[in-house]
Amino acid sequence: MAEDHVDQLLAQWARQRPDLDCSPMGVLGRVARMAAIAGREVSDELKECGLLGSDFDILATLRRAGEPLTPTALYQSAMLSSGAMTARLDKLEQRGLIERQAAPDDRRSLLVNLTEAGLALVDQAVERHVANERRLLAPLNQEEQVQLAALLKRWLLENE
Repeated sequence: MAEDHVDQLLAQWARQRPDLDCSPMGVLGRVARMAAIAGREVSDELKECGLLGSDFDILATLRRAGEPLTPTALYQSAMLSSGAMTARLDKLEQRGLIERQAAPDDRRSLLVNLTEAGLALVDQAVERHVANERRLLAPLNQEEQVQLAALLKRWLLENE
């Protein structure tokens, strides 16, 4: 198998510190590089739809929920601060992708909902997003993808 960038780093460490087992760097270094490459590719694809990653997160969260959500539920789901969420919601509302309305049971609370334009855009974006992710994972066959997902899930369950 050909060498990747991480192999080169591991070889350098082996020459400089032969006493140190740096094999964990092989796993986590590759995961980090994969995340960086995938993140860049995903971001570029979303830009083609006119969305930032945080915009997509908000619209996709609303789409998955299938019902209006409070800004608090959105910012907890999207891992944004409340101030950042308000700014993103303002921009999405100005673009006609979401609407905010008073909650029926508490007029001090707001609910955020997709507009028809927002629903159409997020549906288009998620289709492109999944196709892009499928392309990124194409070097692995289906069985390898399932195995990798299971290993990463196990790691996350222990470390999140």
